[in-house]
Amino acid sequence: MACFIVPTTEAIVTTVAKKVVQTRETGKTEADLIPFSQKLGWLNKMLWGGSALLAFEHLWHGEIQPFYPFLTAASDPESTAEMLHEMATVGVGMAILVTAVWAGMVFLTGKIAKRRKPAVREENAL
Repeated sequence: MACFIVPTTEAIVTTVAKKVVQTRETGKTEADLIPFSQKLGWLNKMLWGGSALLAFEHLWHGEIQPFYPFLTAASDPESTAEMLHEMATVGVGMAILVTAVWAGMVFLTGKIAKRRKPAVREENAL
């Protein structure tokens, strides 16, 4: 019904955070490491893409309409309670899963960059 709202909200927050981090990072990154703002960009793309697909799926099934109330589940109190429960369970679960996958990506790229860093120094010394 409205599970896509939770990842969309997280995407909005991380987009703002990326802009703040990007302004503070300017000129402070090392040449062979990936800046954190770029890593936040990965999370943004994952969240925005997934949210867009979910919103399209809900639109396709008629759960979103172009007039008030935009979510069909918001038309009566019983459906609204079911919608809020879905957002609290499914929406939060999806947002946590996407963020956990992103954290795994950040961890692995950090390990790879640290392993690669001594090799780059040896090549530059020659």
